[in-house]
Amino acid sequence: MSVPYTEKPWEFLNDYRGKTFTGQWPTLPEMYKITVSRYPERPCFTVYEPDRISLKYSEALTKVEAVARWLHSKGIKKGDKVAVTGKNAPEWTVAYLGILFAGAVVVPIDYQLRNEETDLLIKTANARILFVDEEKLDYYIQNKGGLEIVISLKQGVGEYIYNLDGPQANIDQAVETDLAAILFTSGTTGIPKGVMLTHKNLVSDCYLAQGTPLLVYHTDVFYAILPIHHSYTMLAVFIEAISVGAEVVFGKKMITTQILKDLKEAQVTMLLGVPMLFNKVLAGIKRGLKAKGPVVYGILSFLMAISGCIKKVFKVNPGKKMFKFVLDKASLSSIRICISGGGPLAPSVFRKYNQLGIDFVQGYGLTETSPIIAINPVEQYKETSVGRTCPGVDMKILNPDERGVGEVIVKGSMVMLGYFNMPEETAATFTQDGYLKTGDLGYLDSENYLYLTGRAKNMIVTESGKNVYPEEIENEFQLYEEIDQILIRGYILDEKMKTERIEALVYPTPEFKNAKGEIPSADETKVRIEAIVAEVNQRLQSYQKINRTTVLDKPMEMTTTKKIKRGNL
Repeated sequence: MSVPYTEKPWEFLNDYRGKTFTGQWPTLPEMYKITVSRYPERPCFTVYEPDRISLKYSEALTKVEAVARWLHSKGIKKGDKVAVTGKNAPEWTVAYLGILFAGAVVVPIDYQLRNEETDLLIKTANARILFVDEEKLDYYIQNKGGLEIVISLKQGVGEYIYNLDGPQANIDQAVETDLAAILFTSGTTGIPKGVMLTHKNLVSDCYLAQGTPLLVYHTDVFYAILPIHHSYTMLAVFIEAISVGAEVVFGKKMITTQILKDLKEAQVTMLLGVPMLFNKVLAGIKRGLKAKGPVVYGILSFLMAISGCIKKVFKVNPGKKMFKFVLDKASLSSIRICISGGGPLAPSVFRKYNQLGIDFVQGYGLTETSPIIAINPVEQYKETSVGRTCPGVDMKILNPDERGVGEVIVKGSMVMLGYFNMPEETAATFTQDGYLKTGDLGYLDSENYLYLTGRAKNMIVTESGKNVYPEEIENEFQLYEEIDQILIRGYILDEKMKTERIEALVYPTPEFKNAKGEIPSADETKVRIEAIVAEVNQRLQSYQKINRTTVLDKPMEMTTTKKIKRGNL
């Protein structure tokens, strides 16, 4: 369905302005109430494991308001901080919304952190109450620290969130410019950096992202498999879904077979993930096609190329029907749109999904921008771009070089207030004229599509004085099944001159088998990895070529959004 770029998916809010809300944008509680009034009987939050349990929008609102009353009865007032940590589940979202309905500020915390790291974030945020999963419940009952109360997100363990309630009260509600959430960014060593996001930041970003256009319907089913505390899943899945009345299905395990089972059972239409997820699913599809023999695989590859060309040139999608048998087997036939975020995606992966008939796009943003600031339009996508800037985003390139590459800087309603209790760090993140410095390097084309080259802090300066962006090289390896992880970095060639050469750290796929169907020896694996590097080197510019390769016997540490922690190496 083609929609003009100028059409505004949020225009329906005009019917509620002056009634449900009075500002430019509703707050998150006001937005949720609007959705409940439109779609009270639609499923809202659903899990399929072990049995299907679902809350309708009206049922979820009842639980949310009960949590808000209980929080108010415990002395929580406007501006107080309440933390939530746990695996993806309906209870997590009820806690999140309940905190906001109480006028308070929600502090979502990564449940995979060690207890002492979580302690530090709770203390830094001055959180008074904690909603916590069963895995950490006993610890926090025994070690409350500065917490007043600890509530369980798991039924049958401790005081359970769904059993909470309080007397009717006149709760002082937040307004759109008030703080809604404090999100702690990756890396919790030293002083934690908490991103302060207002209701306006989150709600405006949610609707403006739909204006790229990326149409989202109340009939859509979103799949929440990435950790929901992270800004990407929180906004692009949870908040996007409740802005239109769509359903959120919570995945429990980051295991490909379980994910595909959930997709099929829930008939998911909106699949948002990180490159690693989409690479693994595509690798499985390719294995299935190759198993049909080289002739059939060659014919299918040719047909996929034809399908992609038709889709790109004529804006029609023949692949959905042509490759229905492939999509059915991969449990992807119900998918309407796939969106990749959280890191760079190889254009080759982008291309393959679109050839198969899936509307596949990628977006870009960071926690400090709520997070979405660019996304590829479904019918006007560019495979090498992370997207066109969203409506309301003022984006510039700071100090561009001869390629037009410089640091990406932005202004807009989605840009954070600053870092919590860190005025100096906040000031350093903004330019003198108020643009947020993203730390990412890239360039814009004439149609405001953004192309990223890498992170400023990761850039390598070679002995010839050329700038090399590791992420561009890493992208070249995404479709090699033999490689589970790869990290490109510089190493010092000359201490005096501080010139660098390029090194690849590679962790091979543990279960990969050679042509004989056997797990290769360490020596065989090293030879194969070096052959892949040599193959990729032939495609790279001379100054980008990898000079040395190190094959690792242990995986590199990753964030919860499956990005390698470069600083830990």
